[in-house]
Amino acid sequence: MPESLPEAVAQVVEHNDAAATAAAEAPTDSEEAAEDEELADTPDTDEGEAQEAPASAEVPNGPLYTAELSDEQLTDLWKKEPTTLGSISVGFVESGRMVNSVRVPQAQDNEWIVVSPELAWATQETVDYLSTAIREVRAQYPKAPPIRVNQLSSREGGYLRPHKSHQNGRDVDLGFYYPTAEPVRVRARENHIDLELNWALLKSLAIHTDVQMILVDKRVQKVLYDHALRKGESKEWLDSLFNAGAKSLVKHARGHRDHFHVRFFNPRAQELGRRIAPLLALQPDKNIQMHRVRSGDTVGGIALRYNSSIQSIKKANRMRGYFLRIGQVLAVPLRGPCTRCPVPPPLVVPARRLPPMLEQAPAVASQETPSSPTEPQQPSVATQAESTGGSAPASTETGTQPLAPETPAQEPAVQGTPATSHTSSSVMQIGPAASR
Repeated sequence: MPESLPEAVAQVVEHNDAAATAAAEAPTDSEEAAEDEELADTPDTDEGEAQEAPASAEVPNGPLYTAELSDEQLTDLWKKEPTTLGSISVGFVESGRMVNSVRVPQAQDNEWIVVSPELAWATQETVDYLSTAIREVRAQYPKAPPIRVNQLSSREGGYLRPHKSHQNGRDVDLGFYYPTAEPVRVRARENHIDLELNWALLKSLAIHTDVQMILVDKRVQKVLYDHALRKGESKEWLDSLFNAGAKSLVKHARGHRDHFHVRFFNPRAQELGRRIAPLLALQPDKNIQMHRVRSGDTVGGIALRYNSSIQSIKKANRMRGYFLRIGQVLAVPLRGPCTRCPVPPPLVVPARRLPPMLEQAPAVASQETPSSPTEPQQPSVATQAESTGGSAPASTETGTQPLAPETPAQEPAVQGTPATSHTSSSVMQIGPAASR
C-alpha cells in the first residue's frame, strides 16, 4: 500500500468512523415500529443485487454494450489510459465502487437542487438519465418548483452510511415535488405532495430512462396510482408498474415515505465493470474489494479469502487492533486478481414499460438512423391538460438534452495508435443514447 491512502479507501474509513449527516434524518425506532405495524402484510424490497451473481463464469448472451472494444483493447486502455473508458460501475449496488465518476451539478435553470454535492457522484449514464427525466417534467410544467436531488454516491463509490446500496453509481434519492420548493416536513408526506408533478416524474422515468426500480412507501404509491387512474391512464399499464409483484417497477421499501429511491440500469458502465473485474490488479490503487463484516469473520480470514494481508487491511482501515463489528464495511486491498469475488452476470436491459399510446414508438424509432450518435431518440411525453399545486403544463411538446455534468479532471487520450484514438472518441459518448 502507498503511504497516502487511495481516495476510495479514505472515504470508506471516513464513513466508518463518523456518521453521515443523513443518518440524523433516519426514522426513529418508534416510527419504524409504527410503519411495520401499519404495513405488516407488505413485503419490504431487498435493495441488494449480489444474489444475482452466477456461481460460475457466464458467457454473455445478450447485447454487447462495449462491442467496439476487444479484450486486447480494453486491457490496454485500462492499463494505460483508464480515463478514456468513461464511467465504470464495479460490482453490485450493495458491494461495489465506481471508476471515472461524474458529479451532478447544480441546475442552471432551477430544475433541481443538489442537496449534498460531495455525495452527488454517479456514472455518466445515471446523471444523463436523471437530468432527462427531470427536464421532461419541467418541459410539461414550466412553473414546477425545483426537485431536491439528495444522495447518490461518494466520488469513488463504496459504502455510504446509512444506505444499504448507493455504492456503484446507479442509485439516486430524489425528494418529492411539493407545491413550493420547500419540502413539507411531516410524517405523512403523501397528504402534502404535488400529485401531478410526482406522477409526471414517475411516468418520465418509465418512458425516457432505463430505470430498474423505484422504491417508495406503499402509502405514497397509492395516492399516485389513484391520481394517475383519475387522469385516464391505462389501468393495465399502471398495474404493470405498481401491482405486478416482484415484476413491479415501483416497489415498497420501509423508510421511503419522504423520497423516491431510483435505481437505473447502466448498460455500458455495468458491462465495463464486469469486463474489467479480472483486470483490476493492473491498477493497484483501484484493486480494492469492499467487505461487509458478518458473524464469524476475522481479519485473518478476510485476508485469506481475498488474497490480501492482515497488515494491509489494518492499515487501509486505520485499525489499531483486530476487533470487528458485525455490519462494518472494510476496504480490502488485493495483491492480485480476486478469484473469489462475485462478478455481476452479463446484463440485458429489458424493454421500457411504455403506456399503450407509446408502446409502438421504440419499433418505429429503431428503424431510423439518428443524425448524431449523441442525440437521444426518445418519445416525447404527451402534454397534460390537468394541473395541480400551481403547476401548469406546457402548451407544446418539448425535447430535452442530456446534462453536461461536472467531471473530474482527466488526462488526455494517448494519440498515435488506431485502437486508442478510435476508442477514446466513441467510448466517451456514454449516456441514454449511446447505451442502447
